[in-house]
Formats: sequence, C-alpha cells, structure tokens
Amino acid sequence: MAIFKKKSTDLPKRRQGGAEITSTPPHVFKRNRTLTGTTSSRLNSVGSDSDLKSPRTHAHNLSLQRRKITGVLLLVIAIIIPIWILINNFTASAEITVANMDVSRPVDNSRYTKAIQGYMDANPFSRISFFLNQNSLSSYVSSKLPEVSKVSLTGSNGLGKSDFSLTLRKPVAGWQIRKKQYYVDDSGIPFGVNYFSSPLVQIVDNSGVSVQAGSTAIASNRFLGFVGRVVSMTGARGYNVVQAALPPNTTRELEVRLKEIGYPIKFSIDRPAGEQVEDMINAVNYFTKHGINPSYVDVRVSGKAAYK
Repeated sequence: MAIFKKKSTDLPKRRQGGAEITSTPPHVFKRNRTLTGTTSSRLNSVGSDSDLKSPRTHAHNLSLQRRKITGVLLLVIAIIIPIWILINNFTASAEITVANMDVSRPVDNSRYTKAIQGYMDANPFSRISFFLNQNSLSSYVSSKLPEVSKVSLTGSNGLGKSDFSLTLRKPVAGWQIRKKQYYVDDSGIPFGVNYFSSPLVQIVDNSGVSVQAGSTAIASNRFLGFVGRVVSMTGARGYNVVQAALPPNTTRELEVRLKEIGYPIKFSIDRPAGEQVEDMINAVNYFTKHGINPSYVDVRVSGKAAYK
C-alpha cells in the first residue's frame, strides 16, 4: 500500500563521501544569537580580544594603562628631583674668592681651600650646602688661619664645586719682633699674614726686655688685641694714632701718640681699652679748650687723667 511507503523526499540525504565542509562565515556573532565562549576580558587566541571587548572595556583598560604610566613617571620624577638637588648642593671642591677689593698682593687660594676641605672632612654632612654651618666654618678657618675674618658660601660653580668668599682682616697696627711681623685688626685680633698695605701704626719696643727670653710673651694676643682696639676706637672719635710704644722696663703699659697733639698718653693693658680711650678724649678736649700743653697724660687709673 502506498501509505506505508516512505516518500523519498522525506528521507535525509546521506552524507556524501569526500564532500567538503563549508567554511564558517566571517561574522559568527549576529543579532538575536547567543554568544558562547570565555567571559574573560583577555583571550589567549590571537585576534579574539578585539572582537569580545566592548568600547567601554577598551576605554577602561586604556585609562588603567595611562594611570600606571603616569604613576611610574611621577615616581621617577620624585626620585630624580631630590638626587639632583643633592648633587647641585654637594661640595666636592671649593673655589675661593676674596670679598676685600683693596688687597695689595695676590692671595694664596690653596691655603684656604685646604682649610675648608679640612673642616668638611671633619664634618661630612657640611658638604651639603643646607647642612653647612657657616659660622662654625668661619670659626674653624680663623682658628687655623687668623688673617681670615669670615668665610661665606656664595653659590655653586658647577657640578660638585662651591664658591666661598673670604673676608680678610685689615691691619691697623703692626709689630716686628725677631724678624717676624705681627699685625692686629680693628677688632683686636692678631694675625701674621697681611695682604694689604703696611699699617701706618708700628709698635715701638722700648721695654728693653730680651726677646730671646720670651718673644711670644711680649707679642701676646692680649697685648696686640689691646693695641688694635685703642687704635680703632681712637680713630672712631676723630683722632689718629701715629705711634704706639712699649715704655722702658715694662710690657704691660702702652704709650700712644696722636697726630693731632704732641704729647704721649699712657695706657695700661690691665684696664679696658674703651674706658681709657674715653678718658683720653675727655682729657685732650679739656687741655685743648684751656690751652694746656702737658708733657704727658696718664689714663691708667679709672676716672682720672693725671698729667704733668
């Protein structure tokens, strides 16, 4: 019977041997179709990453990458800037300039460079400029080289090089003993190296004390400092000292002669210089006003001015 027979058209076609399988169409993801595969934002297969990531995911990943790169750059800058500041402020060698403009002979810079380096070797952190105590540096150099009054850091002169300015002491009086010249400045600080012209005031030694017995005691720092203060204070009051002499048989007194008057004034190094200068000025003004011309004036006693 015909009804029990299968129609040939209802039977599926058998797979033909050797038939080629059609290639997958290039656009496998179409509307209203379910996407199957990994849910990871990163795929191992080449070429699949861009197909599965949405524009929003791409923008998010790019933002993360920019943040990482920016963070690395900021970290590098944060490391480089302090290192650069330390290098620019580090002193490996010192360059010397002289603040005084009226020096009369060349300054031996190596002498002072060595002293500055000695201080920095003893104080390593001082090689970094913002750790340098300039007052301490000045005190150290002055103790080694008394002709230096002050040392100042003025700036950088290249990588690892720093400029230092020296203020040198200018002498107001001098004293030669045993062929060695001593000087003293207006602050009463004695020193032995002078870069300026010779001072007008030279101390005359009439004491008669043997220099071989104790020349350093005669040319003591206290005595030279006293002479320096007397000369500078007298000049500040309008009078000029032209000579300072040690009287016979003593090393604790001083006879001063002024340019404006002809008689000497006797001082004692055991009494403050300022008080004696004040008494001297008052006595000189009094004698000038009253036309008195003594042979000498003695201000060694406080509050009194003896004369003859």
